[in-house]
Amino acid sequence: MLNRELQAEINEALEENPAVVLLGPRQVGKTTLAHDLLEARDAIYLDLERHSDLAKLADPELYLMGHLDKLVILDEVHRLPELFQTLRGLIDQARRDGKDTGRYLLLGSASMELMNQSSESLAGRVAYRELTPILASELDDTVDEATLWARGGFPRSLLAKSDRASLQWRNDFISTYLERDIPQLGPRVPADMLRRFWTMLAHQQGGLFNAADLARALGVDSKTVANYRDLMIDLLLVRRLTPWYANTKKRLVKSPKIYVRDSGICHALLGLDTHEALLGHPVIGGSWEGFVIENLIAAGRLASHQVGFYRTSAGAEIDLVIERGKQLWAVEIKRTASPKLSRGFRNAVEDLRPTRSFYVYSGTERYPLAEGVEAIGLSELMRELSAAAGQ
Repeated sequence: MLNRELQAEINEALEENPAVVLLGPRQVGKTTLAHDLLEARDAIYLDLERHSDLAKLADPELYLMGHLDKLVILDEVHRLPELFQTLRGLIDQARRDGKDTGRYLLLGSASMELMNQSSESLAGRVAYRELTPILASELDDTVDEATLWARGGFPRSLLAKSDRASLQWRNDFISTYLERDIPQLGPRVPADMLRRFWTMLAHQQGGLFNAADLARALGVDSKTVANYRDLMIDLLLVRRLTPWYANTKKRLVKSPKIYVRDSGICHALLGLDTHEALLGHPVIGGSWEGFVIENLIAAGRLASHQVGFYRTSAGAEIDLVIERGKQLWAVEIKRTASPKLSRGFRNAVEDLRPTRSFYVYSGTERYPLAEGVEAIGLSELMRELSAAAGQ
């Protein structure tokens, strides 16, 4: 159930670019995908967390010059930041020799260091792809959408033998990230402080980000809270959804909304071990909203500047605004079996005049809800977005 389309995308990107950077949080399946590519191509795989593989790159230029005829896959590449300058020189030399595609696949956990180094050293030479947790559109008959929502999309959590085992894996994931992975990526943040911050975001899932309130609760300043937020965003663990600005002469909300990106991680931070526990918790609405938004953004391969939310001080609101070329899509998201348009959504649609409007609910039947607005299930809208992305 891993993202099968992404493997094809990576192969296509390698045919067009000297290097491809595959980003994603740990345990999402980057290494599994890389090994699938190994079976299909003449390639070499190096895991830079292994001392034996790291030792091979003591003289990286000498080693890589010996493998110019192969795709070289470098896992956890942020561990060797000086490598990027070497890669740049080898790529430029290959271009002069007329062999400028399909050279390197770089895997990383989306640290700021990785993205900054690759963008500075490999500008114009690299394509980026992101591997997300498993999506609703990738499910088979063994797992349903409710389980995906409750457990999240990390493969070992989703496919665990029991709810208890799934929650234990997610708790271990959170602890490992805080105590080992984040310090190894560079930032020196106390693990207990970052856990408290992450948990506060989970409690406020889908809420407006208020740095001052969080700073008071944590006993730090607002700048520190903003740094924590940016760190979690850079690691692809938290999403910042920015307000959608439109020339409507209305007073608009300016603060972004914040989501813990994987619903299962959000639930683990809140101690919710089952789908039933989730249904009785106040976070249910924000959790469903975040779950839907993550799936829709991934299905449509949408960049951050193509999505946002719309809210005015008078209460007009659209949960997700999507821009596709000259089209504007408005999406209302509610966990309900009986969709009913709110006055706020109606007013927001009048303000923005979107090309298409949808109401994503917990059912699967698709039908007109009001003039210009369709009730639709998540998987169906994901197919719409995926088709639009392929046009």
